[in-house]
Amino acid sequence: MRPARRALLAAPLALLGASLPQCPAHAGSQVEEPLADAVRSALAAAVADAAPPKPRFDNVDDRLAYLRWLGTASERLKRRKAEHHTRIEFLETVWYESRRAGLETPLVLGLIQVESGFRKYAISRAGARGYMQVMPFWARLIGDGDARRLFHLQTNLRFGCVILRHYLDRERGDLFLALGRYNGSRGKAEYPNLVFGARRAWDMPLA
Repeated sequence: MRPARRALLAAPLALLGASLPQCPAHAGSQVEEPLADAVRSALAAAVADAAPPKPRFDNVDDRLAYLRWLGTASERLKRRKAEHHTRIEFLETVWYESRRAGLETPLVLGLIQVESGFRKYAISRAGARGYMQVMPFWARLIGDGDARRLFHLQTNLRFGCVILRHYLDRERGDLFLALGRYNGSRGKAEYPNLVFGARRAWDMPLA
């Protein structure tokens, strides 16, 4: 499967059934595979915890390091997300959900850049949705069945991070293969190389 796709920039949720304008994006589609009951239960539990994405720090130095990272990342993202509050909320949530899943925050930002170009309502031709281009079948497998919720900021990032963590565990820590599985192009170099390249732009000191 080619990782380069054209995406649809959806209107607000109430208008998702309407005709949508096309705009370019790189997006993939995870392949639906059978899940063992224990794996399904673990993934469902991982996405169900609705803890708010608010950072907590044991000391002042950690908090200051986080604030420096947030300021630097916000400046780098300004060209793609002009509104300050929206940009900060997005970065706070990426930081929280990536760390919650045991993933590097620059990696997740690089993946989002490749998958959706930081567009909240991006939809691929395969039907993948949102920032991390999550396929709707995941809402049925491990969520509440409502695929529309994949356009919600924290829901999309949580699903995406949990799914990538699942693939990384399945590939025994091999990030190259895990990224390929995430994109539906396992074993091919094009997509992982795009993500690795995008990650470098976000590789800055982190709390």
